Amino acid sequence: MDVIDRSQKNKPSASSLSSNGLRSTLPLYHTAPVLEVRLEDFERFAVDRLIVLRGISDGLARGKKPDEMEKLVRDLWKANLRHSQASEDLNKDLISHFVLRLVYCRSEELRKWFLSMESTLFRYRFRLENTDHLALMNELGISYEVVSATEFGDLRENLNLVARSVNQPLPTPIGLYKVSFEQVPELVATRKVFIQKGYAYVGVNQVVSFVVPHFRSHLSKALVLTNRKWTSMIREQEKDRLTPIVEALATSYLGPDYGQDREFGEISLKDIDQVARTSFPLCMQHLFNALRDDHHLKHGGRMQLGLFLKGVGLKLDDALAFWKAEFSQKVGSERFDKEYAYGIRHNYGKEGKRTVNA
Repeated sequence: MDVIDRSQKNKPSASSLSSNGLRSTLPLYHTAPVLEVRLEDFERFAVDRLIVLRGISDGLARGKKPDEMEKLVRDLWKANLRHSQASEDLNKDLISHFVLRLVYCRSEELRKWFLSMESTLFRYRFRLENTDHLALMNELGISYEVVSATEFGDLRENLNLVARSVNQPLPTPIGLYKVSFEQVPELVATRKVFIQKGYAYVGVNQVVSFVVPHFRSHLSKALVLTNRKWTSMIREQEKDRLTPIVEALATSYLGPDYGQDREFGEISLKDIDQVARTSFPLCMQHLFNALRDDHHLKHGGRMQLGLFLKGVGLKLDDALAFWKAEFSQKVGSERFDKEYAYGIRHNYGKEGKRTVNA
């Protein structure tokens, strides 16, 4: 994150202006903001955005419908990424994105997850916010033509026929664009667009279908470049300041508080590896895999993973067997019983004050 005098903070970023001076509502994150950022804000803003992205990931995993996802994104954004000062909303948006770009650029798996969640977030923000479509298409470098009233009149019957066949609103001469059919594979595959002479005629309600792939492509390339900068320069330069924060954020557990009794299903030891691969959030997968590989976790990791496993239904006896099987390979069974078993029982409310550690 570039750091300069805070007096620069209200100047628009390069990503908010198109080549002809039009401004879109949504930032495209082309350029990191030039702002002074306190370390506590650096981390706090990133955590807030991470809560949003993981909420989106959970919604997708639960198979929520588009209208349900739209409400989820709106609620998550309002609860976590609004700044206490409205004038700082854009800065928080930009800062949180670029911090997480550092966090998630560092491996193919992390990049894939971040790219998918940010693209989904962009899709629903595009639908929710009052965005200047033309400005956004110009910023993304999308080639398009605005369909003239004359051409619309000539094609009206065919356009209406396609719209009715897929239960879409009838197109109007205002907000109708002509783009290469190759730019809208999603619409072509589902037969939701009229095509003539290699051009797809896209209504304003369908613009998101070709804007999001362009956004995703830009972000994908940017993540690769960020990874190069991280490995060649930033990680070492910031080893005593930002690097520990960046490396910790990818494995932070931001899930529910399992300190209270709740009704959850159960998982057994025989199923735990399969459940971890298919159902654990990414942060818990990292801790789980680290434990399997190294047969040890530091205190913070043990607390996060231990409470998570309890929360998703692993019983105390199975938890003790699970942790002992791993740790005994490194520290031996006797040392595990003396130094580590107490903490596991304490998490389940069986030691100390008999209250669960939240």
